[in-house]
Amino acid sequence: MKKIILLAAIAVFGFWNINAQDVKFGVKGGVNFATITGDETQGVKGRTSLHVGAVSEFVISDKFSIQPELLYSAQGAKYEDEVFKETIKLDYLNLPIMAKFYVANGFSLEAGPQVGFLLSAKGKVEAGGESIEADIKELFKGIDFGFNFGVGYKLPSGINFGARYNLGLSNIIEPDSEFNVGDVKNQNGVIQLSLGYFF
Repeated sequence: MKKIILLAAIAVFGFWNINAQDVKFGVKGGVNFATITGDETQGVKGRTSLHVGAVSEFVISDKFSIQPELLYSAQGAKYEDEVFKETIKLDYLNLPIMAKFYVANGFSLEAGPQVGFLLSAKGKVEAGGESIEADIKELFKGIDFGFNFGVGYKLPSGINFGARYNLGLSNIIEPDSEFNVGDVKNQNGVIQLSLGYFF
């Protein structure tokens, strides 16, 4: 994992040294509306959670920039019926690299790939007024790949707003786990609403 992060950092900063006219740094945070899609997900509901982290924007031109981010993102899903309620809590360290196209003053269209590193995975089951929570990290893959697309708006003051969808591209279920009966394939899906500030 350390090698992947290092290579990504070298690539981004190397690109900036050659091409970028300016660079800005900032922070962002907001709400996640996360779910799990794919096989056997009928009745699965979304989990409302949060994301927070650091961002930078490498300005290439007036109309185009590259925005790498380092985000803690709480994801997962919920399932509930008449008997019990189950919550899957998946915590990731996500590294999206967004291409931003400014189509109007301060308004941008954004798209780009993302790699996520699973920090923890917890399963919580509630039934009959009681609950139990367990570590289920061994059931999930340690690395997740996705693609983001969305919109953003940046004020001259540095305050910015964003709306984004993270489309999971890789199977998050560990193929050799006891949970993966019948070769189940599931992906993350996350809507993110963000508020940020560039210094």
